[in-house]
Amino acid sequence: MLLLGLLGEPECRAAVMLARAGVDTAKVQSRWPQLQRRSAATETTPLRWRFSQDVELALRLAPDRLAGLPRPVELATEHLLLGLCATDHEVSRWLREQGLDPDELESEIRKLYGSHAEPEKAAWVEWGDADAERQYGERLSDRPSATVAEPLGPRCGDLTAVLRIIDACGNRAREGLRVIEDYVRFVLDDRFLTQQCKQSRHDMAAAMSAFPPEHRLAARETQADVGTSLATFAERTRRQTTEVLAANLARLQESLRSLEEFAKLLETGDSSLLGSNPSEAFKQLRYRAYTLQRAIDLTRQGLERLASAWLCVLIDGRESPEAFQRLARSLVEAGVPMIQLRDKRLSNRELLERARLLRTTIDEQAAEPATRTVMVMNDRPDLAVLAGADGVHLGQDDLTVKDARRIVGPERLVGVSTHSIQQARQAVLDGASYLGVGPTFPSTTKKFADFPGVELLRAVADEIRLPAFAIGGVCLENLDVVLATGFGRTAVSGGVLLAKDPAAAAQQLLAAIRKNKQ
Repeated sequence: MLLLGLLGEPECRAAVMLARAGVDTAKVQSRWPQLQRRSAATETTPLRWRFSQDVELALRLAPDRLAGLPRPVELATEHLLLGLCATDHEVSRWLREQGLDPDELESEIRKLYGSHAEPEKAAWVEWGDADAERQYGERLSDRPSATVAEPLGPRCGDLTAVLRIIDACGNRAREGLRVIEDYVRFVLDDRFLTQQCKQSRHDMAAAMSAFPPEHRLAARETQADVGTSLATFAERTRRQTTEVLAANLARLQESLRSLEEFAKLLETGDSSLLGSNPSEAFKQLRYRAYTLQRAIDLTRQGLERLASAWLCVLIDGRESPEAFQRLARSLVEAGVPMIQLRDKRLSNRELLERARLLRTTIDEQAAEPATRTVMVMNDRPDLAVLAGADGVHLGQDDLTVKDARRIVGPERLVGVSTHSIQQARQAVLDGASYLGVGPTFPSTTKKFADFPGVELLRAVADEIRLPAFAIGGVCLENLDVVLATGFGRTAVSGGVLLAKDPAAAAQQLLAAIRKNKQ
């Protein structure tokens, strides 16, 4: 349509240049029969449009090629024609076939304007936008030629280099995401994190769509890329899957940073060569990549640290320190892999005293760190630190994972109770080390208003691999129902503490869980 517009002004320089090459309206419409000029006489509504990306590129190439012309410089029809001829597009190729050489056109235009003054670059104004019209105080029907303004993006040669960078980084980021997705899908077997990777790939493709693929492919030059033959020993060596994961997480994040920075060269405020601002999309994808990295690593660490923690017994402070120590010692000797101290009745001093007593009891019984019972404080990250606990467990109304992590540091576990699949997903992204999921059944030690039951257990087991314990009313009598959902871990309180022999009850639960895993 732009070519037909140039031919519609027979006295303009572009029309004269086209006529010299034998190009007229009939010839253009013969080549592209679908093109029809709009008739001003039949037009009933104002013409509201924006340039296609190919035309925008043509408009950018013309002033870039003509740097050095004297002031003032106006974007005239001959400049538009030069831009059309200088791109790599169907119309451009056809014009060159008709004998319109962009270098010869540039030479002719330079002779028309002279080329000895200080270089200057022309810019163009996109009309049809209400804000732009108000800004310049012009009606659409009085649209003027664009005049000298600040350059909007890189010059022609730099534009090709920028597109090469964007193309290469886009490919690296997409490839890195695919490798990460394969890790969480096949190594971790985590549906939720796989979906997070897939969504990032889709969002990545949407951001990259701002750069027309034909332009990126035209700028691509793999054979002459000096970096294709460079490689370090670390790049050629992978000893385990975690190294593959780490390398591709770094590749993804670095590529997104490059994309964000170089995309800014094609964005200038409200005016953009791209018609959008993908640099912001790349920035948000980079932040999401950091969150994804933490969630993957905490899932991997949690599976390693809690590899044998199939049962967590929640105990209270008992009626005295002596009774508490007898209970704690019997559970540790019975092989309970995880104990959580929860008591709302005791004062802070008494609770800290019990916690330190539990810590001492566990340390005295542990033959080696790998077999030591994991100790967790309920609700209180401050007391967890003071008592030397291995972690803290939080409810939905307690401190956030972020705030608790600031208190307990990076090495301790931070567990979170969740009562819906949405809360479980959020806890994964928030940085939880493990989950409590429920309540599953009515409990003898804690009151609940709602019971998501075994359906929630099935949902979590289906898509989340972060270690998760079924909570709420679990005991030996209903354990088979829990295990049938795919859950292999459970947290028990009354089912052990109310038994005549708590240690024996805990051993029965452990035996049933281990038998289910065989």
